[in-house]
Amino acid sequence: MSQGFTLWFTGLSGAGKTTLTEALVPQLRERGIKVEVLDGDEVRTNLSKGLGFSKEDRDTNIRRIGYVARLLSRNGVGVIAAAISPYREIRDEVRASVEGDGAKFVEVFVQASLDTLVARDVKGLYKKAIAGEIKQFTGVSDPYEEPHNPEVLVSSDTETVAESAAKIIAKLEELHLIAPLSARAGGAQ
Repeated sequence: MSQGFTLWFTGLSGAGKTTLTEALVPQLRERGIKVEVLDGDEVRTNLSKGLGFSKEDRDTNIRRIGYVARLLSRNGVGVIAAAISPYREIRDEVRASVEGDGAKFVEVFVQASLDTLVARDVKGLYKKAIAGEIKQFTGVSDPYEEPHNPEVLVSSDTETVAESAAKIIAKLEELHLIAPLSARAGGAQ
């Protein structure tokens, strides 16, 4: 059984967490990794229905995602968790839980400027939040605590999706969580 891991994407709404997830899943599967995705929006709909956006509810949601990630990764699954996860303390708690079960936790900070996020926002949520029409909007009227030392930092407003995905794949190879493609092919070049 391969070693499981949790690839934890954090960043503001619209930063590109889901887009990067969609780019990485086929690359990981090509390398023989069993992959499960825990998307923040999907988890909120299916596992955390009824939770609001208070700090307590956000923390509960992230703890639930972390719990499922821990169960999967300790059983040899490569988990990609893509959730805003605005509070550093809860991300660190999830890291400790996953690593306490012997799996590796890899934090990926998906960073983009507020101007870029506003420009990408097809629903107009940032504009409404800036205008005060939406309360408790992370990064505008509610805090987002950036990671101090993420294993990977991607800048989605200056890097292509392929460049960012390559950085993440390289880190997973460096940590020996996935084998390089050439190693899977028996070393042939």
